[in-house]
Amino acid sequence: MLIRPFSPAETEEVVTLWEACGLVRPWNDPRKDIARKLTVQPELFLVGEDGGAVVATAMAGFDGHRGWVYYVAVAPERQGEGLARTLLAEVEERLMAVGCPKVNVQIRSGNDRVAGFWSGLGYAPDGATGMGKRLIPDS
Repeated sequence: MLIRPFSPAETEEVVTLWEACGLVRPWNDPRKDIARKLTVQPELFLVGEDGGAVVATAMAGFDGHRGWVYYVAVAPERQGEGLARTLLAEVEERLMAVGCPKVNVQIRSGNDRVAGFWSGLGYAPDGATGMGKRLIPDS
């Protein structure tokens, strides 16, 4: 798998992957999320390409205090091959290169399978509760 920055020409392919992985929610327009990401640290939006197709994604960012990882996806038929593990190692390396001391990920309630995956990579609950407030509605 070749890991490289996302290209805007791949938007529809990436959105299709996210839909197949169950990452898209009605209140978040994935195309708007991509457009927003391309204005801030676009080099931290990575794709894994294999055979000319995008098979994995990870969108990351660093705010000067800690990093965050979103939209981690692997094509359903490729899950279990270690692609996410490889992609996330690259994400963490790039975050460390910009001075990021800690990285966080948010896992939706009830997504126990994914929680187990993250635990296997050394991530653990850190005693914080994620809360959010939408400032700009996508709909």
